[in-house]
Amino acid sequence: LPQYENPWTIPNILSMARMGLAPVLGYLIVEENFNVALGVFVLAGVTDLLDGFIARNWANQKSALGSALDPLADKILISVLYVSLTCANLIPASLTSMIILRDVALIAAVFYVRYKTLSPPRTLSRYFNPCYATAQLKPTFISKMNTAVQLILVAASLAAPVFNYVDSIYLQTLWCITAFTTISSAYSYYHYGRKTVQVINNK
Repeated sequence: LPQYENPWTIPNILSMARMGLAPVLGYLIVEENFNVALGVFVLAGVTDLLDGFIARNWANQKSALGSALDPLADKILISVLYVSLTCANLIPASLTSMIILRDVALIAAVFYVRYKTLSPPRTLSRYFNPCYATAQLKPTFISKMNTAVQLILVAASLAAPVFNYVDSIYLQTLWCITAFTTISSAYSYYHYGRKTVQVINNK
């Protein structure tokens, strides 16, 4: 039988809250309400730090679902932020396209891994049941760096219209660094593929 675990841990609830904040942030940015958007973004960042801290320090709060939910929440939040910041002309469309393509490929890979590691019978209800843990994801070092760089760029871009530095050369340099870490991280997942997934033995 697959390992059964409680999906309602505090880190998982915080990750879901972060997903819920994504459309709110997107709306605020498109409406150019940057001051409030910056505050909501800081709140989303706090939930990210908190869920990681709790999962690391309390064993009963750590879960295989959390290992997928935390990065998924980051991907959704980052994708929504980049699209809305591009709509507000604060981030170039080419960079946003690159980030979303990488994230779509990673999410597709997660669904594939879930399918391959789920023991028969592979029914839809079991596939989408978060209580059945089948695999744990281990992000690569460059991927963690990439997420940090992407979030730094989002924070800097959100703050740009608030503090009047929209055309700064530093912001444009950050675009190049983000493009480089995004490509490097996509390659690291391709190169280290199997090592980033730890299959949970179904005994």
